[in-house]
Amino acid sequence: MADQVKRVTLIVLDSVGCGDAPDAAAYGDAGANTLGNISRVVGGLNLPNMGTLGLGNLTEIKGVPPTGAAVGVYGRLTEVSAGKDTTTGHWELAGVILDQPFPTYPQGFPAELMAAYEARIGRKTLGNYPASGTEIIKELGEEHLRTGKPIVYTSADSVFQVATHEEIVPIDELYHLCQVARDLLTGEHAVGRVIARPFVGQPGHFTRTERRKDFSLEPPGDTILDVVKAAGQDVMGVGKIEDIFAYRGLTMSNHTGNNMAGVDAVVEFLALAKEGLIFANLVDFDALYGHRNDPQGYAEALAAFDRRLPEILQTLHDDDVLIITADHGNDPTDASTDHSRERVPILVCGQPIKRNCRLGTRTSFSDVAATIADLLGIQWSGPGASFAQIILM
Repeated sequence: MADQVKRVTLIVLDSVGCGDAPDAAAYGDAGANTLGNISRVVGGLNLPNMGTLGLGNLTEIKGVPPTGAAVGVYGRLTEVSAGKDTTTGHWELAGVILDQPFPTYPQGFPAELMAAYEARIGRKTLGNYPASGTEIIKELGEEHLRTGKPIVYTSADSVFQVATHEEIVPIDELYHLCQVARDLLTGEHAVGRVIARPFVGQPGHFTRTERRKDFSLEPPGDTILDVVKAAGQDVMGVGKIEDIFAYRGLTMSNHTGNNMAGVDAVVEFLALAKEGLIFANLVDFDALYGHRNDPQGYAEALAAFDRRLPEILQTLHDDDVLIITADHGNDPTDASTDHSRERVPILVCGQPIKRNCRLGTRTSFSDVAATIADLLGIQWSGPGASFAQIILM
């Protein structure tokens, strides 16, 4: 297959789920359907380009009808790892399945853990409870400006987040505070991510900046990134891929801060004469709209990506394959601001790929890793079942 395919581009539309996960109720997510419910609430989605790839065949999406003439392969992926967070979803897509979820802290972090953290950084902290990132800086930002104490908070995800004002705590110092937390949070407290959350502005008008940085655990075992790199091919990360994989398995990276910059980076990498894997995360769907219960903003972000899709397709070489998928759901139409346990779409296209091919519902996200290895002619010993033979011409 290596003679047919020289490069795979994997774009993760962060949180764009399509409902129907068999274990959704166990996660409190019965009825969640990010795409379907948004389309219903906003009166329809405008996604003609993803529609031609077969998106409307995967769940009922108002405004995106099913098609009998898809220009590629369409299907759904089922997550089997325990948990529904960003790290878990991306790791499984890359070939690492977790049987235990990362720890979460619905009551905040234990007092002894916070005492140890404050001792290491030499200062007291504010917060230490689950909160929306925008709300907690409204609540505690003024006190932070007055005292210089970092704001620590969590969410329904396995995260330890540190928010500081860029004029009070220089960005490199914030990153140091997060690295200290990452070094501390091991064993039973090994959260999936420590996240730096810088902000600017004045009371009543605080805004978060795009200099967020994630400090993730290293995946326990080889990922498709490691395997492609070891085979001498390039692995080009876009967005927070380098954070999610703890900077491992990459040969190039562009840490973009928003969706449109991410698309720009994908197009720039596609224009290079490189073989291997381009792995992109487009974060805005989740960070700006899913977690803020904003279906209209989410719908507009989907439409904005869809308008850029032809540009990506036109940049593909004859031996390129494009895979579009997601890492979990985040249905903004329900009361929760948490991720939702959902199946996710998978759309595959490119010159070597069959047209109007139904992939069906796959039993693990890790099938993507196995398939990428197969397409690139690389030995894969991890989990997952390749569907390369199904989708190639």
